[in-house]
Amino acid sequence: MMWRDVWGGVLALGLLVQPAVQAQPDLQSIADTLLEDSGAPGAVVMQGNADGVSLAVAGVRAAGTDAAIETSDLWHQGSNTKSMTATLVARLVEQGVVGWDDTVADHLGDVIDTIDPAYRDASFEHLLSHRSGLPANIGLMATLGFITSGDDDLPAQRLRYAADILAQSPTGEPGQDYLYSNAGYVVAGAMLEQATGTSWETLITREVFEPLGLDSAGFGAPGSGDAPDQPRGHKRGLFGGLNAVAPGPRADNPPVMGPAGTVHISAPDMAVYLRAHLDGDAGRGGDFLSPDSWQHLHTPPFGGTYALGWGVREARLFHAGSNTMWLVQIGLDRETGRVFMVGVNAAPDADVEAAVRAATGAVLD
Repeated sequence: MMWRDVWGGVLALGLLVQPAVQAQPDLQSIADTLLEDSGAPGAVVMQGNADGVSLAVAGVRAAGTDAAIETSDLWHQGSNTKSMTATLVARLVEQGVVGWDDTVADHLGDVIDTIDPAYRDASFEHLLSHRSGLPANIGLMATLGFITSGDDDLPAQRLRYAADILAQSPTGEPGQDYLYSNAGYVVAGAMLEQATGTSWETLITREVFEPLGLDSAGFGAPGSGDAPDQPRGHKRGLFGGLNAVAPGPRADNPPVMGPAGTVHISAPDMAVYLRAHLDGDAGRGGDFLSPDSWQHLHTPPFGGTYALGWGVREARLFHAGSNTMWLVQIGLDRETGRVFMVGVNAAPDADVEAAVRAATGAVLD
């Protein structure tokens, strides 16, 4: 799983309405160009504002088939999940269940006895802004072990994951060095599970997906293994080309990594989620979160350009996500009031990243 900087509606609980989806010829042209330039099997381009959502798709769900991409299809978000996990923490902070300053020791100290002393005071803010000093991931063999573990008793798996990574030496100075870490988000998820006795999957569904009406949101590679009823991620073959990967254990990171990047969602529902952040940032967040919480999510707590699940550049918040079989860029622009999503169902390489970058610029312009 990775994150790269590819940049170079009104929310009121009980009144949240799915925005109208419109087709625009210019967006279709962008989607067609993205498909051609990236070489991906399928592509999606979405732009939203207060008037609704414009959406265009191109290509097919799986290479070698004629199953066309549809506007309601589900897209694996990879590390774009991180802002959702941070949003979940904000919800639980407002409910008094946890605090932003709660530490690893507070929630895991009694159940893990191998925590390196450097991490004991790492808080949710450190973990969610990649300032905890944790390595990016656990080792390859440990990751493979979690793939074969399936999705049974995920809180127990996350506790084992946390014990593994928290026993490793820091790769940076906690609280100072920015070091992008998927592991930090898994640890944060384990802390939430210990605080609530509830799995991260149940928590984020109850506290984020359901209140915002994100009915399409789920976990792992979308669709079934029988037919390409949803877009499939694609890996590169040994001799070139892209091979579709059917949903299953090899189609995504292991479920234990959920808080760092296993969510899938449709483009229209992603527009709702992004507009919630955009409106909340402007003080129009309704009852979902207070203005202070929205600002907390969108402000780098230790300086720099990474907030809590968001990269920050001037008036824009952005993120990109990939599980190495997809690449999806999301973001919002405070000045123009726009939200966007640009994605392909293909393993990132230089051509794919350049095409997504160009499509993102075209959508914003």
